[in-house]
Amino acid sequence: MTRRGAILSVAAAPGKPARQFQNPIGKTKPPGYTQVVSAAPGRMLFISGQGGADSDGKMPEDFASQARNTFENIKRCLTAGGAKFADIVKINYYVTDLASTPELRKIRAEYLNMENPPAATLVQAGLGKGLLLEVEATAIVPE
Repeated sequence: MTRRGAILSVAAAPGKPARQFQNPIGKTKPPGYTQVVSAAPGRMLFISGQGGADSDGKMPEDFASQARNTFENIKRCLTAGGAKFADIVKINYYVTDLASTPELRKIRAEYLNMENPPAATLVQAGLGKGLLLEVEATAIVPE
């Protein structure tokens, strides 16, 4: 394993597709999954569902704060993978209440290119541990 900037990477064996499993530096490695996976060909990033806890792990009770924290968590994951919000090509939103959709749209417009938005799915779901929103994303990083 080598450390490059804010990314912990695993080198691929010669002749095999490159895959990198990454977590933002400074965050505790989650059990059983990786927050960011990039895979060849190209530079695709698959960002696991991010919730509304802040960088200290505190979970606000209001939707707007959780939504902002969620997009900041996605930003950290994108940075760890060498990407930016403009590189997102697919994003999935899971909310506990569809009535939160207007607030979600308002906040996501602060982060995503809404002129050419990524493909999206919005699902009402039962989320645990006080989560009101969870978002996962797929990005393609230009070579």
